[in-house]
Amino acid sequence: MVARSWKGWTSAEDADEYVDYLGETGVKALAGTAGNQGVQVWRRIAGDRCEFVVVSLWESREAIRAFAGEDIERAVFYPEDERYLVERELTCTHYEVAAAA
Repeated sequence: MVARSWKGWTSAEDADEYVDYLGETGVKALAGTAGNQGVQVWRRIAGDRCEFVVVSLWESREAIRAFAGEDIERAVFYPEDERYLVERELTCTHYEVAAAA
C-alpha cells in the first residue's frame, strides 16, 4: 500500500468553505479512482492561516497514475484552487505503508 500526501494553505476565514470545495473536487476524484483505499483531509488553523494535509491510500503506484497521470509526484489542482489557496505544495510525497492496524 502507498500513502500519498499533499499540503496547502488557505486563509483561516476560507477554511470551512475550502473543506466543502475539496469534498466536491479532490476528495471525490481520489475516492472515485480504482485502487484508492481511502482519503483523509486534515486541517490546522494557526493564526490567520489554515494548513491542509490531504492523505490518500492506494493499492499501488500504478493506481495513483490513474488519478494523477504519469508524473505521480506532481500535485493535481482544480479550477477554483487559485481562489482559496494562499500557498501550496506543487508536488506530493509518497510513502510505502510499513504497518497499519
